Amino acid sequence: MKRSLLVLFIIALVVGFFAFDLDRFLTLESLKQSQGDFAALKAQSPWLFAAIAFALYVLVAALSLPGALIMTLAMGALFGLTVGTLLVSFASSIGATLAFLASRFVLRDTVQRRFGDKLKTMNDGIAKDGALYLFTLRLVPVFPFFLINLLMGLTPMRARTFYWVSQLGMLAGTVVFVNAGTQLAQLQSLSGILSPGLLFSFVLLGIFPFIAKKISASLQARRVYAKWQRPRTFDRNLIVIGGGAAGLVSAYIGAAVKAKVTLIEAHKMGGDCLNYGCVPSKALIKSARIAHQMRHGEHYGLCAIEPDFSFRKVMARVQAVIGAIAPHDSVERYAQLGVEVLQGYARIVDPWTVEIKLNDGGTQRLTTRSIVIAAGAQPFVPPLPGLDEVGYVTSDTLWDAFAKLDAPPARLVVLGGGPIGCELAQSFARLGSKVTQIEMGPRIMIREDEEVSALAHDALTRDGVTVLVGHKALRCERTWVDGCEHKFIVLEHDGAELRIEFDALLCAVGRVARLSGYGLEQLGVETRRTVLTNDYLETLYPNIFAAGDVAGPYQFTHVAAHQAWYAAVNALFGDVKKFKVDYSVIPWATFIEPELARVGLNEQEAREKGVAYEVTRYGLDELDRAIADGNAHGFVKVLTVPGKDKILGVTIVGEHAADLLAEFVLAMKHGLGLNKILGTIHTYPTMAEANKYAAGEWKRAHAPQRVLAWLARYHAWKRG
Repeated sequence: MKRSLLVLFIIALVVGFFAFDLDRFLTLESLKQSQGDFAALKAQSPWLFAAIAFALYVLVAALSLPGALIMTLAMGALFGLTVGTLLVSFASSIGATLAFLASRFVLRDTVQRRFGDKLKTMNDGIAKDGALYLFTLRLVPVFPFFLINLLMGLTPMRARTFYWVSQLGMLAGTVVFVNAGTQLAQLQSLSGILSPGLLFSFVLLGIFPFIAKKISASLQARRVYAKWQRPRTFDRNLIVIGGGAAGLVSAYIGAAVKAKVTLIEAHKMGGDCLNYGCVPSKALIKSARIAHQMRHGEHYGLCAIEPDFSFRKVMARVQAVIGAIAPHDSVERYAQLGVEVLQGYARIVDPWTVEIKLNDGGTQRLTTRSIVIAAGAQPFVPPLPGLDEVGYVTSDTLWDAFAKLDAPPARLVVLGGGPIGCELAQSFARLGSKVTQIEMGPRIMIREDEEVSALAHDALTRDGVTVLVGHKALRCERTWVDGCEHKFIVLEHDGAELRIEFDALLCAVGRVARLSGYGLEQLGVETRRTVLTNDYLETLYPNIFAAGDVAGPYQFTHVAAHQAWYAAVNALFGDVKKFKVDYSVIPWATFIEPELARVGLNEQEAREKGVAYEVTRYGLDELDRAIADGNAHGFVKVLTVPGKDKILGVTIVGEHAADLLAEFVLAMKHGLGLNKILGTIHTYPTMAEANKYAAGEWKRAHAPQRVLAWLARYHAWKRG
């Protein structure tokens, strides 16, 4: 109501201005004819005349009416350079701020709500450098000031900032025009005020802040590099430390654009994902799933049988899968791509020099224009008393350790209720281990919604995993009875202690970035659990970048590869153009059965951030393909902006959830709503139809009931 009244009031004033032909008074000819009359009025009551002139100027600027330039000339003609400049400076700034506030009050919420995702980059830029942008626009009078006022009102800029920057930025132009007004009698046309030379001067003033910013950044970089001697020439364009996902992609991009690139890896090419993480775990999960299906053959009309298998062969298959994929990440392949691969330990000696202690002996020093640190992460081992004495494995070491076993551990304790712990707990339970999973928090999969955590808990329990939540590990103990070793972990729950005996203990409580051993300490590069970087993945030194698990904030292979593009491009072309890394749409999945996959916000995150949302849900128990496959459980849950089809986040629980998620990732990345998904043909019968049906549920909930009622009447009329 208030917005409507304000809009009507503004429209009435503007219409009245033109209806009564008031714009005829705001011309150069009219001003020159009336100058004597205005001077007489000013002489009779100078203060009152100044106040009225000031108020009229504010009104013209606030309503964005044509004529502000004429009024500026009038102020110079009637009040002189000093007083005229003061009056115009404050009146124009106040009027501009009123227009800014009116635009904000009437339009901003609507515009941000409708185009918020498309305006995110602009909003972030205004929040960071808005004062600089506004100052530049104000200095150059070729930009329509009324348009600047209205558009800035749609941004997050504070009104106080808008006011003082506007007043400061318009001051130079104000002085020029007020001074021209003092020479009103000699002024023949408005075009005579702004000569090409004067306009060029304003343009130089406008770009000066950006030049100053560049100079400031250069001086700051010089201070950072002050104690180091920069080489005259460089051996390489780019050196990459680490041969995991981030390192491989960084090196590949460098070689693809014909840069001279060296990749340094101390251990196995392919990093953690290939050798210890994603690949071996998925191979193990597949074997465990087949064993589970054999035990439940009756579900598919077959005879249920207990699988007869060699655990050594299962683990050998895991290694065979790693071996089959390894050539994709091998030294030979990257050498063919144009990357020099050195196997050894790298140490950054100075911002442009890397020393490599080669695995086959000797050392080598290389200079480089840029460095990408992609050192990855390693499992975190909690400081648990007695842990070293009883022995343990991690998600890195279990593959070699368990490959030596003839059977899976009879009693396995898994410390940790995150994705890694859940995947391995379920897999080993299906392969015959008695698994106890211990989580200190109130539930497993704590980052997911409570219903998703509950489904994961139930799934693991059905497979025989004893899931203990709210249990804190206190210590490990080892005893000997009749010459036999017995190992225990002692837990605390509700103030009481309990002991659980085990044969093997798997630590899966998270991973920590590798931050030592390659020279960060000597260079003074700041670290806080990860290497600290800016939006461009630059460290303290603008030519040293970090990507992947070592940089955070997400420890996913696909995010590491995503960051690597930004790190490599900024490292090689940052002098021309730098790109801010984009984390707006990050998918992830946990490969238990049923799979859990998510992109964007879930409900608990939306509540924590105060984001309004609607929930649309489609149960996979209604999907034809899921029923046919015997996997009719799970759901697709979509969070949208209230009343709109804009997707805020998606959680999928069920068979092939991670694959189904890709359609929503694409939609969110490119601003496509549920209506677009609904209008897309999906092959029948496939699991992918679940996405379309979820979109259909949203459409059904937002059907235009009034239109449907009229349609019912129309069809009744057609029937006679």
